[in-house]
Amino acid sequence: MQRQRRLIPGTLWPAMLRQTAHALSCGALQPIDTQQSELDSGGIRFLVRQVSSLTRKEQQLKQAQKLQTIKRPPANPFLPYDRDLFVADISDTHLALLNKFNVIDHHLLIVTREFAPQEALLDLADFEALLACMAEFDGIGFYNGGTEAGASQPHKHLQIVPLPLGESGSPVPIEPLLSAQNGLPGLPFRHAFTRFDADELTREDAPKLALSRYRALLEAAGIGAVEIDRAWCHAAPYNLLVTRRWMLLVPRSQERVEGVSVNALGFAGSLFVRDAAQRDLIERLGPMTVLERVALPANT
Repeated sequence: MQRQRRLIPGTLWPAMLRQTAHALSCGALQPIDTQQSELDSGGIRFLVRQVSSLTRKEQQLKQAQKLQTIKRPPANPFLPYDRDLFVADISDTHLALLNKFNVIDHHLLIVTREFAPQEALLDLADFEALLACMAEFDGIGFYNGGTEAGASQPHKHLQIVPLPLGESGSPVPIEPLLSAQNGLPGLPFRHAFTRFDADELTREDAPKLALSRYRALLEAAGIGAVEIDRAWCHAAPYNLLVTRRWMLLVPRSQERVEGVSVNALGFAGSLFVRDAAQRDLIERLGPMTVLERVALPANT
């Protein structure tokens, strides 16, 4: 009889610290150094992290692309996963891995054990795994729904990073705009937003509640579903952000603006750039304008 795999409360953070030390010592974890600055735009003090080098990650992606031939399926770093990056069993359906090329410390990937496409809609098992991790430390969970939303791997995975995102200001830079109950008037693009009461995500039925709210956000944002290879997938790309206090969903129109890639954390107020030229571009356009250009107009 196969044992039931469940995360033991209170063990995730210590396990992450131990595995981080191990993975650094053996070279499995390869953090990307950054220089952080702040830019005010649209009522938000955005964090802009300029990476010192993406060479290692780019080399890995190029190698994976070389392996993608007609006779060989695309390389999948999660099947099998690197044991040196393994942190914990979350459930029978999900496990936690360190993000190999992390920009933010203690960046976890919440990965399905069996292959599922990143375009698949989130389900109850996904929210059970995400909330199990969020109960262990205050973090922001996120999902890049499709390549146009910043997803770089086709295997279904959520992600979570600890809060605060920056060294000063709000734990999540976008939070000063979270004054409205059902929307964010300061956001000039289509979005859907909901709050959680103080104790809602600690209830036994919290995953079902989160799933229900997520489905309501999809509907409010106009994200439909299509069946692809017997899996229900989103009909349009989107980003999802989840904290213990709220959930935000943003439909996407494109993955980047003038070479600057934006993933879900961009809508939390945290952007990443490759070099000083891209940082200058963000400053010239304005971070909020960058988000507006990769999203959809608010009135459509």
